[in-house]
Amino acid sequence: MRMAAVFGLNQVVSHGFGVFLFAALLPLMRESIAISNWQLASIGALTQLSYLAGALLLGLIGHRIGTVRLALVTTSLTTGLLFLMSQLRDPLHITLALVILAASASISWGTIVEIISRYANKASCSTTMSCASSGTAWGYGINGLLILLVVPHLGWESGWVIAGGVGVLALILSWNLLRGLAPAGVASFDTDAANVISVAGAEAIPARQLLAVILRERTAFFACLICCLVGFSAMPFSAWLNLYLDERGLPAALGGYTWTVVGITGMIAGLLIGKLADHKGHGTAFTVIFSGFALGLLAFMFDPARWALLAGFGYGLMYFPMWGIVAGWVSQHYGSTATMQINGVCMVTFGMGGTLGNLLAGYLREATGSLSLMYDILTVTALLLVALGLFIRHTGKGAAVTEGVIPPLSDAA
Repeated sequence: MRMAAVFGLNQVVSHGFGVFLFAALLPLMRESIAISNWQLASIGALTQLSYLAGALLLGLIGHRIGTVRLALVTTSLTTGLLFLMSQLRDPLHITLALVILAASASISWGTIVEIISRYANKASCSTTMSCASSGTAWGYGINGLLILLVVPHLGWESGWVIAGGVGVLALILSWNLLRGLAPAGVASFDTDAANVISVAGAEAIPARQLLAVILRERTAFFACLICCLVGFSAMPFSAWLNLYLDERGLPAALGGYTWTVVGITGMIAGLLIGKLADHKGHGTAFTVIFSGFALGLLAFMFDPARWALLAGFGYGLMYFPMWGIVAGWVSQHYGSTATMQINGVCMVTFGMGGTLGNLLAGYLREATGSLSLMYDILTVTALLLVALGLFIRHTGKGAAVTEGVIPPLSDAA
């Protein structure tokens, strides 16, 4: 589990801090930095676009760059920017730093997917990926501890400094883990025979063929569809939850307790759901996590006051390990480099689904004055995900693409 722990720490740094720490510290930062609502809206839009651009760029050209080197570069860049954030006071400079952090986070996860697909034990690949992806949940929890225990005494700058310190630790551990790995080889794609040509165990899909592969091949298409539907349902659920609870006249503390349950569930689910996927199949894992999310939403719609915590449990069970399960499933059918490319497109479809869901939520709130209809739609979407998980489970794994022999990484998994 060494690889899972190191890359999980990378997720704490890249996503937990690089993507989410700003939102956690924002109320305190605004006391000393004049950031307008328009600037906050711009930061939200630009960081989302940057995250998608990073994922798309990795999917298109990431196979031409050594992922081991790229993983170390993104961790170094993120760590430096986290330290820098403690010194920035100009909203324009803060926006630029956050935009770079968002792109670096998406690229970092793509490199993690490729490296785990290449070097981890295939029998535990999904467990390793799921544990790594759940590092974001640990980042949520650490952010909460920083706000409660550190920032009130040392100021908001201390939050960024501590995050940078954790980044240094992640960089050292990553370098120690990855220093013995050779740079990823670049492979070509035989379009006439529609077969992947392996070079040193790597299979790359040229950019001009990537979309065709996504549309034609079952595993790649369903992986992107799952991410789109998860983005459409999960992002509006989290973005509008507190407002919906307030709309129903429920105390703000209920939202806080719900997010605590989300974080704790996500921390634990990474290991358990990954093991379930490796031992019982990815279709079973998809069915379990999507069923938990759907049941939580169904109960929540009937009685938000009573079942908000159950909805949070279902969200944490589904959202954090989902990334590792999708990537692990794709890696069973494609080589490591192609898995990285397809995962990049999955991240783009997730962002598109989340954007569409949030826009729809805003429209329905404006048109009806309530979010009830939107949460009904989210529940239906969750049920569609359950149906998709059952379909994948009952139609089997399909034919996997065979990789070349890859030397194992000692103590990696």
